[in-house]
Amino acid sequence: MKVVRLKITNFRSIKSAELYFDGHCLIVGPNNVGKSTICEALDLVLGPDRISRFPPVEEFDFHNARYLLPGAVEGEEPTAIPIQIEVVLTDINAEIENRCGQHLEFWHTAERRLLDEGEADAANPPLVVSCLRLETLAAYNPEEDEFEAKTCYSRSPNAEPGELDKVSKEIKRLFGFLYLRAVRTGSRALSLERGSLLDVILRLRGSRAGLWEKAIERLRDLDIEKDATHLQPVLESIEARLGRYIASDVEGRTTKLHVSQLTREHLRKTMAFFLAMSKDQTPVPFQQVGTGTLNVLVLALLSFIAELKPTSVIFAMEEPEIAVPPHTQRRIADYLLHNTTQAFATSHSPYVIERFEPEQTLLLSRGPDSSVNARRVSDAGSLKGNDFKRYARRGLTECMLGKGAIVVEGLTEFHALPVAARMLEESDDSLQPLDIAGAAFFDAESEGAMPKFGTFFKALGLKTFSFYDFIARTPEKKKQFSDAFDVDCEHVHAGFEALIVNEMSLDRLWAFLDDLRVSGDNGNFAIPTARPGDADLRKLARSALEGSKGAGWAARLFEGSTVAELPVTVTGFLKQVYAMFPKPADIPVEVAIAVPAKPAVAAG
Repeated sequence: MKVVRLKITNFRSIKSAELYFDGHCLIVGPNNVGKSTICEALDLVLGPDRISRFPPVEEFDFHNARYLLPGAVEGEEPTAIPIQIEVVLTDINAEIENRCGQHLEFWHTAERRLLDEGEADAANPPLVVSCLRLETLAAYNPEEDEFEAKTCYSRSPNAEPGELDKVSKEIKRLFGFLYLRAVRTGSRALSLERGSLLDVILRLRGSRAGLWEKAIERLRDLDIEKDATHLQPVLESIEARLGRYIASDVEGRTTKLHVSQLTREHLRKTMAFFLAMSKDQTPVPFQQVGTGTLNVLVLALLSFIAELKPTSVIFAMEEPEIAVPPHTQRRIADYLLHNTTQAFATSHSPYVIERFEPEQTLLLSRGPDSSVNARRVSDAGSLKGNDFKRYARRGLTECMLGKGAIVVEGLTEFHALPVAARMLEESDDSLQPLDIAGAAFFDAESEGAMPKFGTFFKALGLKTFSFYDFIARTPEKKKQFSDAFDVDCEHVHAGFEALIVNEMSLDRLWAFLDDLRVSGDNGNFAIPTARPGDADLRKLARSALEGSKGAGWAARLFEGSTVAELPVTVTGFLKQVYAMFPKPADIPVEVAIAVPAKPAVAAG
């Protein structure tokens, strides 16, 4: 089974959203855009245990915690503002078709919509397939003073007027939805509490028969007082004092110590899974192992569940990169893509993002009315799949997840411009740091490749900036740059190194070269001990910078300069970038200093 459409209304950070999916989906975007809310919404509709919680939702599950609309006039009762989440499922398997046949509808795969009742003649495969539409409604019940939620079939022809048939937990289990949350991973995963991963595995394997009865019987026979003889006098004294007030006809002892309450519910909470990860380590409770190990352990359990339900697994996973190394991140992503019917993942990691195709990657953005919109990365159009994968770890994903992309043509600019930006930020409190603003630098590796990256980032809704050398260009070529970038900076110099040596002072250039010589970092590049003439000095500095692009010498030169000594073309360009990301007004902080009152002086 697969989710093809998700509608969300009034749930958590999302006031409204309508999202479409086509198989596996990587959900990316800046923090607080709604990635986790989407996963939670899927769980609320498809998860077999989510609705069973008490309460199933709480105040802050409602958008802006608004779950009541005040009456229009004084004295009128408020009305509930519900959470509404709708999911459309396709690829319905035979078992669910048999059990939910009356609730089936038809989905047009090309037009991505449900067929209306009068369009039965258009229900022709392969463009039209059967689907199941489910909706979860959650609201506050003032009479019971409780939050209530239920999941129903949107099409319920046999239900009473105004009512919908409820989706049972048994049916939800057939959907095979599994949700692995971030941060909270593992807190109950290997406990035996109801709904835990280990409990799900035991239920699927039918391995729970007799478990509790046998465990209770063994615990009842366990004599923990045998090796704690110092407890005997205490217990006997308690029994004697108890006998003064309550008569007992029990022969022998009336008290006994047990390690639990000897009920299955108490054992579910107290039984613990222990784990040892090295031969010199004794087993410890699973919560005590490292975070990365715990995350991978939970994934292993979920993969076990997936193997027990090979025909239908919809897997949602938040940030699989947390606390695990890159190679493990890749393995997790590959597992999701190849071993599940449909996977939903959120991530900020290039090692995860590069495993998904651009067609499978949704970039979220927020509207001013708290709506959430999504666009496929492939819809940006100017970037091929191979380019996407090649540059995913080279700054492409960092830019995608931000608000602005500063595209440069080479490694020298890529290293040097961020240094200049940091120096400007440190010297001027009115500037918002670019990393906080969400603007990142990107190395296109050549001037010719810059327009396609600018077009790509611009299509994703980012502000785009370019910085590159002067060369003779046709009007058509220049238009590619001006169309792709909001701020298009072609400086007047034939090379970034030429810009530096012509716009920085001779004293600063010589101090830089002399420092290289004294430190020995110049290597085989010859630098005289005596300062050359002005023309030769500029020539020498340019030769040094051009011959050591990968060594970061331009960035080093900037590091040793003052802001006033930086090239004016560089600082002027960066100021245009800062102007696009104005710093928010500072929040005034009022500090009240309490002055103790002077003690009264007694009259003498």
